[in-house]
Amino acid sequence: MLGTFVFALSGAAAGVKRKLDFFGIMAVSFAAANSGGIARDLLIGATPPAAITDWRYLAVSLAAGVLTFFWHPAIHRLHHFVLIADAGGLALFAVSGAQKALALGLPPVMAALLGMLTGIGGGIMRDLLLNEVPSVLRSEIYAIAALAGAAIVVGGHLLVLPPTTMAIAGALVCFGIRLLAIVRHWHLPAPASQAQQHSERD
Repeated sequence: MLGTFVFALSGAAAGVKRKLDFFGIMAVSFAAANSGGIARDLLIGATPPAAITDWRYLAVSLAAGVLTFFWHPAIHRLHHFVLIADAGGLALFAVSGAQKALALGLPPVMAALLGMLTGIGGGIMRDLLLNEVPSVLRSEIYAIAALAGAAIVVGGHLLVLPPTTMAIAGALVCFGIRLLAIVRHWHLPAPASQAQQHSERD
């Protein structure tokens, strides 16, 4: 629920920035918070997805949207806090996504990839709804952090290590990589012109 709330805040804040109306902000808020989990559940056959059968996901998403709609100046001032919380949400979703995939018997590689998808799917849908290139494809290291956290969970499963311990370890690794990427402006290699643009912005 915490991860859902944080991702919903990011979606709603992006909607406010693009001057959407109340309904648009609520829609982007829900999409950002739940698209990753919905995509994962559809791919692994866990239907209907939890995000549309458990009322709490909708309630938490809308609560974040309403909060942002009425108090968006305060949310904007908490930009750095939201980034940190977003990193925490990414870690939680990546780990839980991998665990759910493993519980349903998926192969290790696919479980790790689905964990990553669970973490990044909401951001992708948010940006597509706002007619933007998804930030996961052009910003600081994001998907790699989610994949690293999910891979640790999968590795622990293969080695028959305590699942709770490995979930904590995976979440911490994902969170740590994402925070370092934000602070140090880490990017994956890009064509020379794009790399120059990144360095100019930094």
